Amino acid sequence: MVKVRIIPCLDVKDGRVVKGINFIDLIDAGDPVEQAKHYSENGADEICFLDISASIEQRDTMVNVVRKTANEVFIPLTVGGGISSVENIQSLLKAGADKVSINSAAINEPDIVKKSSEYFGNQCIVIAVDAKKINNDWYVFSHGGTKKTDLLALNWIEHVQKLGAGEILLTSMDKDGTKSGFDIELLKKVSEFLEIPLIASGGVGNLNHFYEGVAKGNANALLAASVFHFNEISIKEVKEYLLKKNIEIRI
Repeated sequence: MVKVRIIPCLDVKDGRVVKGINFIDLIDAGDPVEQAKHYSENGADEICFLDISASIEQRDTMVNVVRKTANEVFIPLTVGGGISSVENIQSLLKAGADKVSINSAAINEPDIVKKSSEYFGNQCIVIAVDAKKINNDWYVFSHGGTKKTDLLALNWIEHVQKLGAGEILLTSMDKDGTKSGFDIELLKKVSEFLEIPLIASGGVGNLNHFYEGVAKGNANALLAASVFHFNEISIKEVKEYLLKKNIEIRI
């Protein structure tokens, strides 16, 4: 069995880590490089940077922040936000990212998934999906969760898997920042057909939520932000708790 990964997510806006509820009401949570270094030294299996305003403002992701972080952090680094071309991906990988997370660009031009996975290898390509439930169906939102699309989340995830995605980073917009737990129903539905790793995101508020993400939602990795950023739960506590629950994790 593949060991479950614990991934702190750093949402970055204007060079600072921020966190909000349901993708709005953002508050400052620190310097991204220092935060990443702290998590690296305290047991994180990976770090995820998401430049949440890049797609909205139509600018490139923060290559300089990535480069500085790569010099300080020695665990896998995933970076997303504002990625719109194979050239963007190449610049991030050269700066020190291990993976890139693509969201809006894949929606606008699905062929980027196929091209990038073939060129760089699908292990580098994470497709981020921001999903919100509307009338019993989950719809995909783009541009940092600000624009609703006509894509049904389950259909979209199945499609990008066929195009060559290496992982799915699935965020429930309904759960984001609420600390009420992962969207287990959504995770279960996706895990039924997904053959690539599933990263659960959105809603962690206590230790048991991490356990439920794996035991009930069948996630391969667990991503959280607020509970880590504001020192409510440490990565060490999460790992110790999951071990007691007989979940295979990386020590």
